[in-house]
Amino acid sequence: MTRILVGTCGWTDPALLRSGWYPPGHRDPEGRLRHYTTRFPVVEVDSPYYALPSPRTTTGWADRTPAGFRFDVKAFSLLTGHPTRPAALPADLRGHPRDEGLLTEVWTRYAEALAPLRDTGRLGTLLFQYPPSLAPGPGAEAFIRAARERARGWPFAVEFRDPAWWRTERTAAFLTDLDATAVAVDTAQGLPTSLPPVTPVTTPRLSMIRFHGRSPHWGTGTKEDRFRHTYTAAELEKWLPRIAHLADRTEETHVLFNNCCADAAASAAQTMSALLPHQRSTRSAAEAG
Repeated sequence: MTRILVGTCGWTDPALLRSGWYPPGHRDPEGRLRHYTTRFPVVEVDSPYYALPSPRTTTGWADRTPAGFRFDVKAFSLLTGHPTRPAALPADLRGHPRDEGLLTEVWTRYAEALAPLRDTGRLGTLLFQYPPSLAPGPGAEAFIRAARERARGWPFAVEFRDPAWWRTERTAAFLTDLDATAVAVDTAQGLPTSLPPVTPVTTPRLSMIRFHGRSPHWGTGTKEDRFRHTYTAAELEKWLPRIAHLADRTEETHVLFNNCCADAAASAAQTMSALLPHQRSTRSAAEAG
């Protein structure tokens, strides 16, 4: 049976910590993650976008989570073409030219750091979120294809931030050819930067939806402005047919909430979990394991 896994984009966001979602006795790094796994079977990790993690850190994540738990891990910013400060790079790479050699070395260290998650079956996918500046075209496709080639043998998901990618059927075919999961998104509609809620299936292994909230400041304001939204049950119910469409066609479906203001993401994930009977059974199985 297809596993529909619901969770949040992160478990260490300062706003979540301040919200009181974590009970007393579970507010240290180990306690937070262990508590999180009693509520959700999947989490997105965004810290590797900002700095390469260490194998020791990811080994700790694996040790603190039950069998069947999944980590979806964002790619380091340099690997997706985002602006990357020299200080974000390992010290010995900060003077290196920004060329293919640097990308290859960064990928090698990123992969080594995530090996403990892959080796223990905890890795859901790598998430390559490309910036709005990456418009569709031959050059962009070559850039993504090179990243996929470096990550050969790894699960690989792609989220676009330029809506032009989803104005052509070529995009789904391109990702299918790469064996890359197309990430569906929920955002406010009617804005110049709005992304359509399309749900193409491009790999049989995994489908993914990221709920970013419905802020009118999507793509323009501060992080809090862009992602501030409290999902209602009615808003989430409208996604149930799309989720069913994905779940019918893939081995796992990951539903992740990125409206990361206070405990809004956790609350929305809990509401979605209650709406999805498959999720209730999956969570019970994960807890038992």
